[in-house]
Amino acid sequence: MLENICFVLVCLYFAAFTYIILYCLLQLNLLFFYSKGIKKFKDEHEEYANGEVELPFITIQLPLFNELYVAERLIDNITSLDYPKNKFEIHVLDDSTDKTVDICQKKVAEYQSKGFNIQHITRTIRTGYKAGALKDAMPLAQGEFIAIFDADFLPKKDFLRRTVPHFKDPKVGVVQTRWEHINQNYSLLTRLQAIQLNTHFTIEQQGRRAGGCLLQFNGTAGVWRKSTIEDAGGWEADTLTEDLDLSYRAQLKGYKIVFLEKVGSPAELPAEMNGLKSQQYRWQKGGAESARKLIPTILKSNLSFIQKIHGIGHLLASSVFVSIFFSGLISVPIMFLLPRTDLNLTVFTIFQMGFLIIGLVFFVGNRRAELETSLWKIILKFTILFPIFLALSMGLSFHNTVAVIQGYRGKKSPFIRTPKFNIKGIKDSFRKKEYFSFKWNWVIFMEGVMTLYFAFALVMGLFYGYKGFIPFHAMLALGFGSIFFYSIKDLKLN
Repeated sequence: MLENICFVLVCLYFAAFTYIILYCLLQLNLLFFYSKGIKKFKDEHEEYANGEVELPFITIQLPLFNELYVAERLIDNITSLDYPKNKFEIHVLDDSTDKTVDICQKKVAEYQSKGFNIQHITRTIRTGYKAGALKDAMPLAQGEFIAIFDADFLPKKDFLRRTVPHFKDPKVGVVQTRWEHINQNYSLLTRLQAIQLNTHFTIEQQGRRAGGCLLQFNGTAGVWRKSTIEDAGGWEADTLTEDLDLSYRAQLKGYKIVFLEKVGSPAELPAEMNGLKSQQYRWQKGGAESARKLIPTILKSNLSFIQKIHGIGHLLASSVFVSIFFSGLISVPIMFLLPRTDLNLTVFTIFQMGFLIIGLVFFVGNRRAELETSLWKIILKFTILFPIFLALSMGLSFHNTVAVIQGYRGKKSPFIRTPKFNIKGIKDSFRKKEYFSFKWNWVIFMEGVMTLYFAFALVMGLFYGYKGFIPFHAMLALGFGSIFFYSIKDLKLN
């Protein structure tokens, strides 16, 4: 009986790790594509010259909701773009319910007096959240192309001149740029987030492009061809990742997405645990919702086998957190039961390869994102931060698993935006600002329980000599403990 129970648990453990290793192998394949793309896109550079008169008319949309600290900064930045005033319009799509409305009104009036074509567009009912605001504003957009920026983004002056020329290819429906980080060095939390995003905006995005796979518009810091949005069915609010959803629908219609790794758009990373969690919840749940919605269409499409595999893998990427959480959960009873059976887990040593693959992918991604930094500094920083990043990701696995399961179940929830506090340097603080609130919930409680659970497993593993599980349980205990600590720390400040 004991051996049968252990056998079932081992099978579940094997299934969870198999999913993780498949995810890692897809990442390795993207690294291979990326390495080819480095040469392919090395000299890629298109830009409108200052003297060029036949410039297309652009609509710039700025979707906002309660952005007290960054709304003014955003509008100032957008009006400073190096593009003729008569060739673009700015639509401030303001769903705010606080003083942000007054700030935007004053800023819009200021720039209208300076000759800018800028409008302050508000809604009485926030139907559809961000997707709803973008959808409702579509009939007002006069531009052939639509650039979208979230509240915390500060595009560089030449953004439009470097992105819009790529639409000379009529099949290009979207141009997406790489996110840079205004406050990367603010704290350990922001440094760890940068590790993940640097990899996404190098290996993943450019790798998919180089391999001819489906990639995504990231919701901001990009430009759409207006007719592409319309032809793909428009913005829909039935998922929390309306950007990913529309990206795939557009590509399934035959449009291409161009990702410009060399064009950076600075933005603010969440500076506290509440913001990070709300962002992760939206991304992971939205990914699951999009997978549920789009995978049947992908399977029926005329895409190639490789495109289908990577497309489905991309949409199912959030499920890797489910595998991480359940493999950790199951590993503890297996650790105690295994010595009492004839089973052994020698075969599981192959799964260590997954950690090596991910380490390689993330190192190359972060090296490419910081080419101006010396190689030895990158190696030193990565060696210190990457294990902590892995532990933090494991610690978020329960929180993200809840989001993913809700997404697959079809449970609806509101679009909770990530608060921004105009954090740029270490002297800036979010602690006494509005929007900073974090209430106790059952997820925090479970993260505390998981901390004790894996700490107990670690101690027992050290005591009884279950060496194979010690590194895994140590990282899980550290990860859950860190998430729980920062959550409680934020909670006490309110």
